[in-house]
Amino acid sequence: MAFPDAKFSDIESYANGYFDHLNQAAASVDRQKLEEAADILTKVYTHGGMVYSCGNGGSAAIANHLVCDHCKLVQTDTELTPRVVSLSSTVEIITAIGNDISYDEIFLYQLRSLAKPGDALITISSSGDSENIVRAVQWARENGVSVISMTGFSGGRSAELSDVNIHVQAENYGMIEDVHQSIMHLLAQYVRQTHMEEELVKDRRF
Repeated sequence: MAFPDAKFSDIESYANGYFDHLNQAAASVDRQKLEEAADILTKVYTHGGMVYSCGNGGSAAIANHLVCDHCKLVQTDTELTPRVVSLSSTVEIITAIGNDISYDEIFLYQLRSLAKPGDALITISSSGDSENIVRAVQWARENGVSVISMTGFSGGRSAELSDVNIHVQAENYGMIEDVHQSIMHLLAQYVRQTHMEEELVKDRRF
């Protein structure tokens, strides 16, 4: 599913090819893994635990966006009160750890300070192999924190180490991130609507 594999002369044909491959990438996501991820999030949200998210670059933007949709949206019209923190948004401590210790420790260090058994970590990484992501996953698994990883390409070490790996079969960063963003949204929307009164679902915007 590599794209592009040749040079395009017009944006219409590029867009057609991009969206065709994007649809294939979305179709590659294992729906059972989505169910397992939703179950983990529901359990944490129901029992008052914390959910932490993290990623680098464009994946950091998805991790930050996740806080809005999972904290604010899921709470609307439900009795759930999600507690969500993005470890990618804390620029002060990220730069302190990166400068004084190692960039590889920026997420692990924060988790060690904040997370408790019963919490959950969502990692977003196209390669699945960024060292700071892998170290956070390893610590979480060793300390009773459930891990949901979103990956692409070959999946990397985080795919192997996590409790639930939601993998996007694609070879294009943009497409992988597009699908990861959709997964972030649909998990929030699914959990929300399962905890809403049925008559409210059709009257609300998601």
